Amino acid sequence: MKLALLSSPLRYSDVTLLFLFREAESFKEQGNAYYAKKDYNEAYNYYTKAIDMCPNNASYYGNRAATLMMLGRFREALGDAQQSVRLDDSFVRGHLREGKCHLSLGNAMAACRSFQRALELDHKNAQAQQEFKNANAVMEYEKIAEVDFEKRDFRKVVFCMDRALEFAPACHRFKILKAECLAMLGRYPEAQFVASDILRMDSTNADALYVRGLCLYYEDCIEKAVQFFVQALRMAPDHEKACVACRNAKALKAKKEDGNKAFKEGNYKLAYELYTEALGIDPNNIKTNAKLYCNRGTVNSKLRQLEDAIEDCTNAVKLDDTYIKAYLRRAQCYMDTEQFEEAVRDYEKVYQTEKTKEHKQLLKNAQLELKKSKRKDYYKILGVDKNASEDEIKKAYRKRALMHHPDRHSGASAEVQKEEEKKFKEVGEAFTILSDPKKKTRYDSGQDLDEEGMNMGDFDANNIFKAFFGGPGGFSFEGRFACCSLLGAPR
Repeated sequence: MKLALLSSPLRYSDVTLLFLFREAESFKEQGNAYYAKKDYNEAYNYYTKAIDMCPNNASYYGNRAATLMMLGRFREALGDAQQSVRLDDSFVRGHLREGKCHLSLGNAMAACRSFQRALELDHKNAQAQQEFKNANAVMEYEKIAEVDFEKRDFRKVVFCMDRALEFAPACHRFKILKAECLAMLGRYPEAQFVASDILRMDSTNADALYVRGLCLYYEDCIEKAVQFFVQALRMAPDHEKACVACRNAKALKAKKEDGNKAFKEGNYKLAYELYTEALGIDPNNIKTNAKLYCNRGTVNSKLRQLEDAIEDCTNAVKLDDTYIKAYLRRAQCYMDTEQFEEAVRDYEKVYQTEKTKEHKQLLKNAQLELKKSKRKDYYKILGVDKNASEDEIKKAYRKRALMHHPDRHSGASAEVQKEEEKKFKEVGEAFTILSDPKKKTRYDSGQDLDEEGMNMGDFDANNIFKAFFGGPGGFSFEGRFACCSLLGAPR
């Protein structure tokens, strides 16, 4: 066996050389024993002692490389593996370990070269064949991920990086790319976990600092996000993504604050413009944009542009379906535009999420208005406002009753006569309810009028007409004359 012993200007006797070799072998055997017991730290210590005795022995470096790999210290292991093949280029396991370290660190191309060299030395080596396939698979995942990132198919990038990390568990580059895509997908806790894990090992990693800031930025913690972006730029002044994100974060914060100030000052048109400008800064910032849409919706509601307000709130909940404030704002706009079914749906969503007394009351009010909206609108039938006085209600009845009285339309077609008779009855029914304070109160509160024995089918429109005008139910010649006089029609 050829001995590879300590290089020194001093000359050793054969006895000394033999002693050093035996000592080194003893340390190696003890290292092997600890390695077998999976006590890798002790194994590392003994392999190091062996190397100190015989620093030109390839197998000692190879063994220590294997131990460092088990400890997850792949970069140090790579150095030992490379030293082992420098000392002995025919050391197959040295090339395998070098390739494995390259692959674990994400350098699949360098890994392929190492595995190819191992196969040149032993073309039937099954491990080298499999690892060569794994390295090529990682390169393929990298290519696919690069294309999909440009297409913004972040889910597929995460999938590719997960597959690649199975073979390259120590690759920070793959982890960072995965974390960035998780952030873009709104999976912030997962992204933060990956970035924080890297920062625990390397607190100066600019990419990890950038991703950490990106998560905070997308969670609308803009001030904290800027701090991380600035820190990343200190570590890497040319970090383009951190630079862009930092600029966007500062611009977004400024525009939003200016919009809030304008709103508080009652300058709603300016607030609308500022919120609109803020929405154009970064379409990827979902959480902040949801708030901006809701803020702009509030501005539109103040400007009485209710349909625009509803659209803005709808955009807000599309971006963040847990945004209670946007649901409440939209529900109020629905109430104001008498879209009660939609209002009930939004209030139900809110109450299911936050079961407060206030939300319960809002839901109850919307349900009441929905119930009222499904009944006949007596105010609309008479053509009066809901706050109409008693005299206004009487005048409205007089006008509508004469307008729709059947005798007035006796010469019309059967279809027209039937329609006018229906309207005449509805006018009488509306007057009966709205002219009676008790009935009007029950009607306005949404209570069922039939509960008090007020059967709506029992109204006789002719009797109501007769009682109001103090004459016969039908149109006499005198009644016709009075009707025409009141309506301003030619006699």
